Amino acid sequence: MGGLAYPEGDLPMAVKEIVLQLRTVDIDRALAFYIEKLGFTLSFRHEDFYAGIETAGYMIHLKLVDDLDPGIDFVRQGEHLHLHITVDDIESEYGRIREAGVTIREELTIKPWNMREFVVEDPDGHTIYFSQPV
Repeated sequence: MGGLAYPEGDLPMAVKEIVLQLRTVDIDRALAFYIEKLGFTLSFRHEDFYAGIETAGYMIHLKLVDDLDPGIDFVRQGEHLHLHITVDDIESEYGRIREAGVTIREELTIKPWNMREFVVEDPDGHTIYFSQPV
């Protein structure tokens, strides 16, 4: 597997955190979904247009924008994803998320790549895969 070449003695950067950002047209609705439905916690909120949520030490930033993410339809039609969350107990997560009233876009199933997965969308249409290795 290829990678970056570093001069002898130099070390690669020491990454402390990688954070992704999702755009939302309604930050209060997005926060309610991720916190109340998926179980994330609020890390911070900056005024009325930016917030950070986290779970298990992983952070997502939410940014208020005027228009939906233009990639939503492309992701949905191509069976791509915005988030992929691997969990220890897919059955429990599936039941908990269904019980929370989240619409399941793709039911829990075993995939040819040896993952048990189900798919949901957030209120802005971001595709979220939940999975567990078989």
